[in-house]
Amino acid sequence: MQPTKQSGLALHNEFSADSIEAKDLQHMLHPSTNLKQHGELGPKVHERAEGVYIWDNQGNQYLEGMAGLWCTAIGYGNEELADVAAQQMRKLSYSQLFAGRTNEPSVLLAEKLKSMVPFDAGRVFFGSSGSDANDTQMKLIWYYNNAIGRPQKKKIISRKRGYHGVTVASGSLTGLPAFHNAFDLPIAGVLHTTSPHYYSEGRDGESEAAFVDRVTNDLEQMILHEGPETVAAFIAEPILGAGGVIVPPENYYQKIQAVLEKYDIFFIDDEVICGFGRTGSAFGAETFGIKPTTMSVAKALSSAYLPISAVLIPEFMYEAFAAKSDELGNFGHGFTYSGHPVCAAVALRNLEIMQETNLFEHAKKMGEIFQARLRQFVGQPLVGEVRGAGLIAAVELVKQTQPRVPFQPSDGVGAFCSAACQDAGVILRNLGDSVAFCPPLIISEDQVHEMVDKFAVGLAKTQFWAKQSGFT
Repeated sequence: MQPTKQSGLALHNEFSADSIEAKDLQHMLHPSTNLKQHGELGPKVHERAEGVYIWDNQGNQYLEGMAGLWCTAIGYGNEELADVAAQQMRKLSYSQLFAGRTNEPSVLLAEKLKSMVPFDAGRVFFGSSGSDANDTQMKLIWYYNNAIGRPQKKKIISRKRGYHGVTVASGSLTGLPAFHNAFDLPIAGVLHTTSPHYYSEGRDGESEAAFVDRVTNDLEQMILHEGPETVAAFIAEPILGAGGVIVPPENYYQKIQAVLEKYDIFFIDDEVICGFGRTGSAFGAETFGIKPTTMSVAKALSSAYLPISAVLIPEFMYEAFAAKSDELGNFGHGFTYSGHPVCAAVALRNLEIMQETNLFEHAKKMGEIFQARLRQFVGQPLVGEVRGAGLIAAVELVKQTQPRVPFQPSDGVGAFCSAACQDAGVILRNLGDSVAFCPPLIISEDQVHEMVDKFAVGLAKTQFWAKQSGFT
């Protein structure tokens, strides 16, 4: 269970001075962490992993129900990917793409990606993370509109509870307050429209179809208020991941896209979490009928074996960039690690293995079993909503289910449940009071049942604790 402050301090004092835990507390600044709590409780040290399991340095085994951070699609410890990395390091450990230089793994990976995505992609730009991919998306759209003589068409519309990264630009696109607070974000020119979560945002007596019409109208009114000539793009994850695994209602994207087409606004499809089989299709765009203008991919692109991301753009954007070369000279954007040959070689082989093993079909089948199991919790105490698609889902915990009455954030119900699940042997992630699931795509049917059974243990402990604490 989640330790108390006192027990955490006691645990802290038990660390030997030369332990990894003590050194972590002395030297590390952790991302997305409550720094004060971490200083009191200390870290959990992951030591090794294989398949869908991970072990800490105390010998405890956990089923990794979050695929790391939504990313280890092919599972841990794949020997073939390790061999590919070693071979490429020996052959060409690094090569840059600046000034027209190239390397074979990057070229072949770009070719592979263009053959896989569900839209007519023309060119591929490589980076190292989903954050820098979405940062790049903003810059490319600004560059494009400057190139074609529309310098005023620059604003980007995102959504509340969307997650698109943490750089200054991509962190602005993110629609979660924790990533804005005290960072002076969002920057000018980034707007956030209504979250497409019917369960939390729907009004009393409002049908799901009426909710879709309302949020579509919210978007259109925002565009009209800003001036369509100033709005360049709309960015969306097919399923909102870090915002709570929010699955938009039926026909949401079709109606949103009609508005975007009406005002000549690009659709940036952020597939960083949903891409490569996660939603039951190869891409979330296919699951939800999205027609992207551009696309961002990362995470499962290499199954997180090495950091790599990609932005895919249509040929007409590239042609506009190239046409400005005589005037502007170099296309002044790029990273030291753009198209890193080792990362690209591993990502390419990762995608090939996915295809050779029919991993997307396997994930779709496991997803059907998984979603059916999770829906058995509907109607249980604390369970307000079960939502998901394929091998991604969330269980939202609430004080009262209908009408929805959430817990106070200070109650820490989601955090308690996540800790209780870890005690039961499964790593899940609480996003507020929504408990998220995102296992490796290689998970077997038996392991799906193991994951859900262990969640059931954690949920039962949470139900008992919440009652004893007077929260329900």
